[in-house]
This record gives sequence, structure tokens and C-alpha cells, in this order.
Amino acid sequence: MLRCVSGLCRARGVLPRATLGFCPSPRNPGHRRGKWRGGEIFEVCKMASGSTQTPTGRVNRLINEKSLYLQQHARNPVDWYPWGQEAFSRAAREMKPIFLSVGYSTCHWCHVMERESFEDEEIGRILNENFICVKVDREERPDIDKVYMTFLQATDSGGGWPMSVWLTPDLRPFVGGTYFPPEDGVRKVSFRTVLLRIVEQWKENRAFLCERSERILSVLQSSSGIDGAAEPPLSLPVQKLCFQQLERIFDEEYGGFGEFPKFPTPVNFSFLFCLWALSKGSPEGTQALHMAVHTLKWMMYGGIHDHIGKGFHRYSTDQTWHVPHFEKMLYDQAQLAVAYAEAFQISGKEIFSDAAHDILQYVLQNLSDDAGGFYSAEDADSLPNAQSKEKKEGAFATWTAKEIQQLLPDMEEANGNTFGDIFMHHYGMKEEGNVSASQDIHGELQGQNVLIVRSSLELTAAKFGLDVARVQTILSMCRDRLYKARRLRPPPQRDTKILASWNGLMLSGLARCGVILRDEEYIERAKLAASFLHENMYDLKSGILLRSFYKGHQPIADLVPGFLDDYAFMVRGLLDLYEACLDQFYLEWALQLQDRQDQLFWDAKGSGYFCSDASDSSILLRLKDDQDGAEPSGNSVSVVNLLRLACYTGRTEFTERSGQILAAFSERLLKVPASLPEMVRGNMIYHQTVKQVVVCGDKEDPNTRELLEAAQSMYVPNKAASQSLVLAASQILKGDVE
Repeated sequence: MLRCVSGLCRARGVLPRATLGFCPSPRNPGHRRGKWRGGEIFEVCKMASGSTQTPTGRVNRLINEKSLYLQQHARNPVDWYPWGQEAFSRAAREMKPIFLSVGYSTCHWCHVMERESFEDEEIGRILNENFICVKVDREERPDIDKVYMTFLQATDSGGGWPMSVWLTPDLRPFVGGTYFPPEDGVRKVSFRTVLLRIVEQWKENRAFLCERSERILSVLQSSSGIDGAAEPPLSLPVQKLCFQQLERIFDEEYGGFGEFPKFPTPVNFSFLFCLWALSKGSPEGTQALHMAVHTLKWMMYGGIHDHIGKGFHRYSTDQTWHVPHFEKMLYDQAQLAVAYAEAFQISGKEIFSDAAHDILQYVLQNLSDDAGGFYSAEDADSLPNAQSKEKKEGAFATWTAKEIQQLLPDMEEANGNTFGDIFMHHYGMKEEGNVSASQDIHGELQGQNVLIVRSSLELTAAKFGLDVARVQTILSMCRDRLYKARRLRPPPQRDTKILASWNGLMLSGLARCGVILRDEEYIERAKLAASFLHENMYDLKSGILLRSFYKGHQPIADLVPGFLDDYAFMVRGLLDLYEACLDQFYLEWALQLQDRQDQLFWDAKGSGYFCSDASDSSILLRLKDDQDGAEPSGNSVSVVNLLRLACYTGRTEFTERSGQILAAFSERLLKVPASLPEMVRGNMIYHQTVKQVVVCGDKEDPNTRELLEAAQSMYVPNKAASQSLVLAASQILKGDVE
């Protein structure tokens, strides 16, 4: 769990309070070491910003790395190493502590700390003289990130990125924090002060620090297991408690869960839709559907939705979904496309299908590689214009009132208003800007407007004496014109790293939306992506899936092997694609990946899957993720994958393994199921009767396709055992067949 590092973080860009694990304040006994003042879940990160000016004529080892995040630090005066034996050997040889800095290319505070500290010559000198400095891209190496984030959270040292941890030469952590500011202040310690204190402690109390690191690691190892049970928990009490926990924090006015910041959290929608489908007519089911649909509506109307460029930003800093952090992540687009498509499938309302198309159009235009894969993310920050030297958050996506009136001067003869007047009213724009100072403490959005729909088409039409169709036409024309104007601005940077896990989510997004929205082009695009992944990110000889792909960086042996999420998300994506097109190849590949996943990650003693395999001796802990967050956990996804595969193959060991995962996480499911809504959904499916929809006939025959479309038109949440499964006649297995 990542916790808010500055109370409720109610102001956009509030800095996290740095913590130093072994340095409590003796003058303030009420101020516990590293104690968070708020208990709200919060991701301490937003997309990159900062100066485009970098020192020239000097590079470090990171210049040769594939990761964009590492390359961004290649011109620091810090003598950075990538994670690897070269750095570890030097630390052991010189008996110096390791300074580990973890982040990712689109993390705002990572860039702030780089600009303030890592580009500073004096800081560089202190680091180089006293530490072995290692930089890690958390998206490339989630296993490293997971180990040391667990340490931070276990020692009340915070959570979020950038993550700053100091290690002994044998990689055991002894102190850590997140962002550290450049200057000392009230209740905050500068990065320089932190470094000098650690240098002093390492010289005078090295034995104590090493002993402390041993104790910490021992505790983490002993607590890394999960207390399970012999059997999966019953479905009804778990789903009921999960619903109650979500309903308790549901915002009845604006949708979402909790006050702010507000994250989309698509796993919540998946659970709520499933609960509705399995308890139709009940007050609980009705409320579950309302919570999901109401939230999706407000998100679609809000500033978190890019009304001009399409797609969704990462999350909202306020209760009304108005002012977002402007980064766009592939995993959000993939999951939200499915959520909106399913909302359309259930409700029949085209506003939801429009939103799903909107998201996929953004991905295909902006995050799509010509060869077939999908890029990771698009930055929040960019240059306001070609002459600017400093990037600003939201510069690409926000508008002044003056810009709108200049771009939309057309006069509507029926009422004497300009298109700009109509557009500004409908999207909540103000002459002085519509972002409050409390949401913009750095002043980056002063005078700017974040587009947000706060007036229905009917109300806008009534205000300007127009019919609804005319208003729709005007707004569409305005959006097209603004889109063209925005393309002339300096674009935000894209991280073109291609990750197997997020591409697996995108396979699901395209396949599911292709089926629900009856758009064959989406299914064809998913096939292209699957072909790319099979050719470039899968080793046929070993059966190993790769974590990431970078253009021009081969051979396969040089790349990082996949982790649990990569396998689990890819298996789900391939199964969704198989159901969409009935091509046996995707089912066969999914089976191969599942078998390899079982070999690499399964915990034979405690059940469930580890996040990483046992091949890397530098990873001190093998952990299991017990939370569904921005992405579902690999174990949660695997529960349903295994049930689906059991249906297709008749292999009962898949069903048994699915139940073993649920049993392993039973304590958490019984106490805080809202932290694992995707696994709760899996538990519901596990306890349902297996249902199969068998469509027999030539898959190219129009009659077969018509039957298939009829079966797929219904929302059936059980993506495995009780979902509408599509099988060839030769694959009919035992079970209830409809």
C-alpha cells in the first residue's frame, strides 16, 4: 500500500515529506520516525517535468542502457551504475554503501529530484566519493522495486517514487525514504544533510548498520509469507464484505471511491459488474451497478478525460475528477476501454461505447508501434511552445480563454454567439482559468482551463436557443479544430518501452471491445500485437516470455525475462483473443505460457505465485503481491485464467490450482476483500457452476458468426468457468453445456 506522504495531498504537486529511518526527532516525541500523517492510499508520482537543459560533454554508464529513465540520468555528475554485478563488486571491494535510486521515465518527482539534486555538482561529488550509486527503472525491474518498497513500508519510511534506499555492499537495506528536498526546513531534511549523516554513521557505526540490516531482512523474510487456509473462502460473505467496504467510501455525488486524489481503479468496476450480474434484482446488485456506471459517467465528463486528444489521464487530484495529473498510461487505457465497453453491453447506452472507442482511438494513434506492440506511456509535461526552455505539466492539454476565442471565432447566426462562447460554456471554461490556486501550488496552470463537462447537451442547447443536434455539430467541429491546433504544440515525450504485461492488458482491451462493440478492426489489431509479441518477446526454445522490448536492442539473451504479471496478463489477453476469433493458435500459446508460469513462479509450499522467479541471486526476497491496484495482481488474474483453461482443456489440476490461490489469500479475502476486488471476482467465479456456450460450425460461415455474436452480446462476467465460452465441436468437455 502506498500512503500519502503529506497528509491528504489535497494540493496538486504537494511535496512528500522525506523520512530517514534511523533519525527520529528527540525534540518532538509525538513525531514518530517516518510516520505518515494520513492513511489514504496515494501514488506519489506524476509524469515528468523539468528543464530541457542538460550538461554537455559528460556522460556516465547509463548512456548505454536501453531504459529511457536510465538514459535521462546519463548526463548527471553522479557516477551512476545500472543494477548489476559491476556495481556490487565495487561496493564490496571498497566497502562503501550502495545508494539505490528507483523511479521511472514519467515520474514527476523523480525529475524534480534529478533537477534539484542529481544535477548538482556538490551532491554529485558527495555521492561519488562516499557511495556506489545505482539507478533502476521500476517498470523494467519490478522485482527490485518490490523488495525495497516492501522495506520502506515495513519501516514506516514511506512509499512512492522516487525511492531512495541505502544498502550494505551485500544489498541489504538499512535506511530509506522517497523524495528529499534540496534545502533543510521545518520537519524536512535536505538530501545533502541526509547524505552527510549517512556518511558519518557508516564511518562510525558501520557494524551497527550492518547488524540492523540483517535484522530487518530477517523480519522481512519471515513475514513475506501469506497466512492461508486449507480451502477457498465461501463466496457470499467475501463478496458481501467487499461490496460493503466499497460502498462505505463511494462518493454518491461525483462517483469514485474516497475523497481525493481519485484513481480510476478499473478492478472495482469489474467486481461491481460481476456482482450485479450474479445478483440481479437484489438491492445490492442494483447499487453495485449504480456505483460503477455513475463513476464511469463522471470520469467521462471530467478533466481526467482528454476531451480533445482522447484517452484518460492517470488520476484526479480533486473530488470532481476535474484537475488531473496529465500522464497517460497504457495499462489505464487498456482496462478502462473494457470497463466502458461492458457498461455499454449492460446498459445499452451509446455514451459508454463512444468512450470505449475514444480510448482505443487514442491508443492506436499515440501509443501504437507500427510493428504491432504498444508503448508504455505519454508524459504529463511538455514545453508550452517551441521557444520555451522549461517544461510544464498540462501544457499540451490546457487552454486559455483567449486561445479558444481566437481559434473558434465563427458566429452562430441563430443567437449571435461565437462557437467559442458555446464551447467555453459547455466545457466549464473561465476567462481567468478554471484551476484553483489550491490545485496549482507551482503556478503551472495559472490562467489555464482544464476542459470539464458540467452542462448537458440539452442545457447548453437551451441556453443558446439551439437544438441539441446543432450543439453536437458545433462542439464536434470545435474539438476537431482544437485537435489540429494542439498538434502544432511541442508534444509530450513518449516512453516507447514495450512491456509484456501491459501489452497483455491491451490484447484483452482490443479483443473484448472488438467483440462487444462488433468492430473487427480491433480484433485484427489485437492479432497484429499478438504476432509481434510472439516474434519479439517470446523465446521459442526456452518458452520464456520477456519483460520488455526496445527497438534496436537485441538479442533476446540481453533482455530481462518476464515476471508473474507478464505471464498472467498475457495468458488472459490470449484467451480473450481466442474467444474473439476462435484461432486455436492463441489458446495453444496461452497454455504454453501458463505451464511455464507454473514452473517459474508457483510456491509449492505455501501456494500462490511469487512475483519473480528464483534465478536472480541479487533479489533478496521472493514476494507475493496481495493487492489489486492500478493493475490487478498476477495472482488475482491467474485465478480466472486457470478456471478458463480448465474449461478448455479438461485439466482438473488447473481448477485445483485456482482454488489453492484463493485458499492462500483467504485471510486477506475475509478481512479486507476490497483490497483484492479482482480476486473476489475470481472467488465468485470459482464457486459458480461451469457454463459453456458451444458454437459448432465453420468459424468463417456467416451463420456461425451470427450465433457467435448472439452469444457474445450478453454480459456474462465469468471469464472462465461460467463465462460464455466458445468452443469447437471437438472441444466439448464435461460440464453444463448451454
